[in-house]
Amino acid sequence: MKTDIEIAQSCEMRPIYEIARKAGIPESWVEPYGKYKAKIIHPATAAMTEEARLILVTAINPTPAGEGKTTTTIGLADALNRLGKRTMVALREPSLGPVFGVKGGAAGGGYAQVVPMEDINLHFTGDFHAIGAANNLLAAMLDNHIQQGNALGIDTKRITWKRCVDMNDRQLRFVVDGLGGKANGTPREDGFDITVASEVMAVLCLANDLADLKQRLSRIIVAYTYDGKPVTAGDLKAHGAMAALLKDAIRPNLVQTLEGNPAFVHGGPFANIAHGCNSVAATRLAMSLSEYTVTEAGFGADLGAEKFLDIKCRMAGLHPSAVVIVATVRALKYNGGVPKAELNLENLTALERGLPNLLRHVGNIKNVFGLPCVVAINRFPNDTEAELALIEAKCRELGVNVALSEVWAKGGEGGESLAREVLRLCEQPNDFRFCYELDQPLRAKIETIAKRVYHAGRVSFLSAAARQLDELEAMGYGGLPICVAKTQYSFTDDQNVLGAPEDFTVTVREVKISAGAGFVVALTGSIMTMPGLPKSPAAERIDVDESGKITGLF
Repeated sequence: MKTDIEIAQSCEMRPIYEIARKAGIPESWVEPYGKYKAKIIHPATAAMTEEARLILVTAINPTPAGEGKTTTTIGLADALNRLGKRTMVALREPSLGPVFGVKGGAAGGGYAQVVPMEDINLHFTGDFHAIGAANNLLAAMLDNHIQQGNALGIDTKRITWKRCVDMNDRQLRFVVDGLGGKANGTPREDGFDITVASEVMAVLCLANDLADLKQRLSRIIVAYTYDGKPVTAGDLKAHGAMAALLKDAIRPNLVQTLEGNPAFVHGGPFANIAHGCNSVAATRLAMSLSEYTVTEAGFGADLGAEKFLDIKCRMAGLHPSAVVIVATVRALKYNGGVPKAELNLENLTALERGLPNLLRHVGNIKNVFGLPCVVAINRFPNDTEAELALIEAKCRELGVNVALSEVWAKGGEGGESLAREVLRLCEQPNDFRFCYELDQPLRAKIETIAKRVYHAGRVSFLSAAARQLDELEAMGYGGLPICVAKTQYSFTDDQNVLGAPEDFTVTVREVKISAGAGFVVALTGSIMTMPGLPKSPAAERIDVDESGKITGLF
């Protein structure tokens, strides 16, 4: 059986100008980065076509068994194109952290991939490096301002801005810098975030255009003065130079699926520590060129879909037509207590114990957000007919259809059943609504998400978080949406609690303002903004031969 990278490398890619023509993109908009990828220089206000339908692909809480959300997203777009529907896919860019950490490649799998797979996974068009450079320029200008006399009166004990690097490196979570004497800066405690957790990433993904990007960058809060006033990137006169570093990064990237269909891959915030969606610019561009745009949100629907709907759709004025919730028999059995080594064995009892996790997500999409949805079962060879029938029966009790997805093995052809159900749902009227209203107090918004989406019984705010909430309300930030930073593995803030628990407590330990992005971040449990590498990282298995051929990328 071929690996994902072997399948991708055997594909005969089409020149990027040909893909652009297929998408209806004028040649004058195309700025090629080699033969098979390009930046699209599009008008700042790409108008979405009236018939454009937006389809969100989300999933159950992720497990070590894998769900195949990106694979399903790409395969669904290919299937819709096979059915004669002008369709584009809009995805996030992979972070080097997970690529070299646990996951390996992140450009889909099997015969439902975007290519060039190696480029997309490794550096791509340099967007993440530009974001890291802008983030670290701001950090350098902040420390330089203090070194050069500190005219703004910045309290060095209240600096909130961190440096970043696009790598899983736990050693950098907490550092002390500025050592070595007066000429080398002011000694202070510091730290690094992974680039995808940087507010600059969120700003780029939520900005409408370059002018909006620069305005958002100027609003980023980096520290507080001795008398408690916020200090922004605009106060440091850093936003212009930051925008200059990002002038190309904000342009959407065009690539292709294995079946030669256009795909936009742009931006990459994580959904457990950020808002987890590809850029507004790429989504709008895709919708301006297509009848159907298929996009995904990170991790499970409790994180990615909630933030896609409550943050991205609210800010960008997007109205989804349908939602696909991806699950696997294996992952549901894992939620039912089956060890990973035994997931290939039929176990209806465990499957029934694990099904509430899927049904909780289905119920949230239908009842909290008012959207029609379909469950896509990403089929594995060992799935039995009895197991598939049980999932279908339980979903039908909630009025939701189930479609088998075999896109990993068959590409778009294996997704036609799912595509037909999605087309049916797109023609139904829906009652899309947000989980909470912006005029609610910050505490109430956090509690609403925890109780309505996670099904928590209560929210506990540690004293530091309670104080931070009061300060943010006093500074006028109470009307912003909420971005909850939480483990992706559970509805709770404890990654070990599987299934669909009820009446638990979510603990908010810290609250941060992302004034540029335009949301308030609530950090729960033990979630960290700089991951670490596992005992056996994927990097150990990635290599390149004398001809430049890369191996080991999943």
